[in-house]
Amino acid sequence: MSEEITESMSFKKWTNLIADRIKLAQTHASFKVNEEMLQLYWEIGNSIITQQKQEGWGTKIIDLLAQNLADTFPNSTGFSVRNLKYMRAFAEAYPQYPIVQVPLAQSNTEFVQVPLAQITWYHHISLLSKVKEQKERAFYIVETAKNEWSRDVMLLQIESKLYERNGKAINNFESTLPDYQSDLAKSIFKDPYHFGFLTLATKIKELEIEKLLTEKITDFLLELGKGFAFVGRQYAIEVDQTDYKIDLLFYHTVLHAYIVIELKAGEFKPEYISKLNFYISAIDDTLKTAKDEPTIGLLLCASKSSVKVEYAMRGLDKPLGVASYQLEALVKENIDKLHLLEDENEL
Repeated sequence: MSEEITESMSFKKWTNLIADRIKLAQTHASFKVNEEMLQLYWEIGNSIITQQKQEGWGTKIIDLLAQNLADTFPNSTGFSVRNLKYMRAFAEAYPQYPIVQVPLAQSNTEFVQVPLAQITWYHHISLLSKVKEQKERAFYIVETAKNEWSRDVMLLQIESKLYERNGKAINNFESTLPDYQSDLAKSIFKDPYHFGFLTLATKIKELEIEKLLTEKITDFLLELGKGFAFVGRQYAIEVDQTDYKIDLLFYHTVLHAYIVIELKAGEFKPEYISKLNFYISAIDDTLKTAKDEPTIGLLLCASKSSVKVEYAMRGLDKPLGVASYQLEALVKENIDKLHLLEDENEL
């Protein structure tokens, strides 16, 4: 009887529901603990600032406080001189705790409030030391919480200058997508993309880059951002009894749209846009359903001229963007050599 119960679908669904409820409660509990710890650390940091101002005490007061707290809480390691200095910096950086208020993009009159407890104290420590500008910090707080980045992953994103790259791909989304899709699509694509996780020492072509990107799909998806679901590489489609292959095809779970990515190992050429536009139309007709939003194209080139890109995109009614990507320096040298050989062969 017991075996029949445990093997039944209703029992499995029931136990899964309970497990999900436990996980949710654990998440809420850990969030609450983090919120209370940040509140305590901010209060300690703010108190240090206040005492230094009112009593005229210098930095030595932090050493004395650390010693006193070590005597009072001998089993705690959270009140070291270093951590107390971080608490002071935390309170100084965020006087409006529990939020940081930053202006919306392109606005000095509208503001958005970002809750600080979205990320852990250890994330905040790294953020304070690595990022000085308040608006940029708020960006990484939101992205870290949204993408559930570990501290190491957040540091990698900071190192890759994600803030500067985010939303920078040249695109025609305003004229080809409805407003609710346009802003979201713009925020999802960046320029340049960093493929530094590809380490190559031989001549490289598009197919090899595609192969390695799919082999290292976890790193690739991290660079693309949250929401990209991999559909296929060299994805086959048939148009009017002719076979074609799309370099990389994704589905974006937030945009609810297919994303066609074409990858070029060299400099942008206007004819690449025409081919990408063709693939977008083909996916719209063969894969897209009534529930899906319009298919979006992304052309990735080793380098590009913004003027040439804008001219090539002018008048198109399919949503697409163009961005460059960066590889290791050695890889770039090999790409340059490859194109010199190609140019010689064309002469």
